[in-house]
Amino acid sequence: MRLRGWAHMTSEAWSEARNARAELAATLDAIEHKLNVPRRVRLSAHRLGRKVRAVRDENPLALVGIAIGAAVVIGGGVWVAVRMLSK
Repeated sequence: MRLRGWAHMTSEAWSEARNARAELAATLDAIEHKLNVPRRVRLSAHRLGRKVRAVRDENPLALVGIAIGAAVVIGGGVWVAVRMLSK
């Protein structure tokens, strides 16, 4: 007679099942992390804020230069777009 069901599982089978559940849980956590866009945006914004504060504390003139450069690039892009659309 063949025994079936969880009541007759060996300790090795229990261990394998436990490991499989743990691996599945880790995989699902990784998938959730990848697909949770709002959380990833918040984390990226937090990291960027830390980097900006570090640059501000270490070299404030570099931060001013970066801000001016970004303004020039954005302004130039707007100027080029307006010129192209007005023709």
